[in-house]
Amino acid sequence: MSRDVIFIQGGGVGIDQERSIRRLLAAVGADISFEVMYAGRAAVEQGQPPLPPELIAAVRQRGIALKTKLLPPRDGSQVNYNVQLRRALGLFASVRPVHNLEGLPSRFRGVNFLLVREITEDLYTAAEHEIVPGVVQSLKIVTEAACLRFFRFAFELTRKQGRKTVHCIHKANILKLADGLFLDCFRRVAKEFPDIEPKEMIVDNGCMQLVSRPQQFDVIATGNLYGDLLSDLGAGLVGGISVATGINCGEGITVYEAIHGAGYETVPPDRANPLPAILPALEMLKDLGQAEAAQRIQSAIESVLLEGQVRPADLGGTAGTEAMTDAILAKLG
Repeated sequence: MSRDVIFIQGGGVGIDQERSIRRLLAAVGADISFEVMYAGRAAVEQGQPPLPPELIAAVRQRGIALKTKLLPPRDGSQVNYNVQLRRALGLFASVRPVHNLEGLPSRFRGVNFLLVREITEDLYTAAEHEIVPGVVQSLKIVTEAACLRFFRFAFELTRKQGRKTVHCIHKANILKLADGLFLDCFRRVAKEFPDIEPKEMIVDNGCMQLVSRPQQFDVIATGNLYGDLLSDLGAGLVGGISVATGINCGEGITVYEAIHGAGYETVPPDRANPLPAILPALEMLKDLGQAEAAQRIQSAIESVLLEGQVRPADLGGTAGTEAMTDAILAKLG
């Protein structure tokens, strides 16, 4: 029986990316069936709320979703539907695999670590106000309950993947209460996992170490703000947005997402790079026990990149979404 997955369609280049994913999964006989539901601007343009209640209920029921980038409103407002979706589903940890893709130029080789980011609190709660004109205050919210839940998730993931170390990235030397609590929770949870080596690193040193010797890292666990910055830095280490994948997790819910996307007013139809959406789909296949199918697609992608004849515009080529997908399919045989 095929595994039912909610495909959350955000519109724009996501339309072309969905088509690419469907073609590739069909070619390898992946045991997946999609129920497409719209969100963000794409839902609004169909007369629905940006996060339809039916969508939230369906993802909670199925426990798994694959999504394209949710586009903001056309009026230019700073509403972030992607963040709103995470909150509506109770997602609390974002996992970013950072690894090399053969054929994709990068500054470092042999990089393979997970960046695990807490996504419910920290400065990203946006608890801020103006005290008096010209003076604003932003509150960094850190709670023991959220930290303990997050670190248990990070250590359990480390153990599940057979990894050996977890680096806690923090700034407890300055933020003695907020990051101090975060670090204390890390130390307490680490004692529950004696088979995994805990390591600690101040965030500024962590940045230097990442751009000096990223191969030393296995799993990085950090807070919301630092995790946001370090995840983009990590993608830059191994080739950029083409290898940037997001896996957002909650209690019994996993949402695999393309973290890069745009509307057709920015990237015309059939011009988008499909890789930022294909790679999350491959992570989903692996977690659903279909690692062989995922590896076949990844090997085909790497063959295309190594040949260098077919590349999308953001990788220095001229191929559109369909042409890039055709090239990958040809390598699948």
